Amino acid sequence: MSFALYSPAVQRLIDELAKLPGIGPKTAQRLTFHILRLSKEDALPLAEALIEMKEVIGFCRTCFNLTDQELCAVCRDSRRDAALLCVVEEPSDIVSVERTHEYKGLYHVLGGALSPIDGIGPERLHLAELLARVRKGGITEVIVATNPNLMGEATALYIAAELKDMVESGLLRITRPAAGLPVGGDLEYADEVTLGRALKGRRDL
Repeated sequence: MSFALYSPAVQRLIDELAKLPGIGPKTAQRLTFHILRLSKEDALPLAEALIEMKEVIGFCRTCFNLTDQELCAVCRDSRRDAALLCVVEEPSDIVSVERTHEYKGLYHVLGGALSPIDGIGPERLHLAELLARVRKGGITEVIVATNPNLMGEATALYIAAELKDMVESGLLRITRPAAGLPVGGDLEYADEVTLGRALKGRRDL
């Protein structure tokens, strides 16, 4: 005869926390019991913060970065170089690039990378919006800063192929961060110095 180790409410929280990246069942269990030990006054702000974030935060209508307004802070900043466009996979990658203090242009968030094996094709990403944005004019360089792994490389090559005519006509330069980023790594985990050097030493794609 089997019985439940935890009440349904506790088990539900463990299960939900375990869905988060980098959180396994044991860590989810530890976090759950930590929350249970908190007073109601200390635990409620966590729940309220999660609800507020989901209700308030959306995507920038131009670059798809996270924002609580129609345009994100980067797109609203008139001091940014509008001729430079850095393409990244996720909003968290923008934070990584900004920490280098080496980049002063705008961004475009794809929302992932091409992965046919996982059923992620161009239509699942913000690639059409990227191409339309570049073809609209005004952008002279696209820095494809997708992760240096198989999916990121495939995405970079796709973008280069789609914009090949603009490159050949001299209207556009497409580059990729070069030295410093290990193959198979993620931008999110790269330190500021390494990523900064990679951006400085970017190469044509």
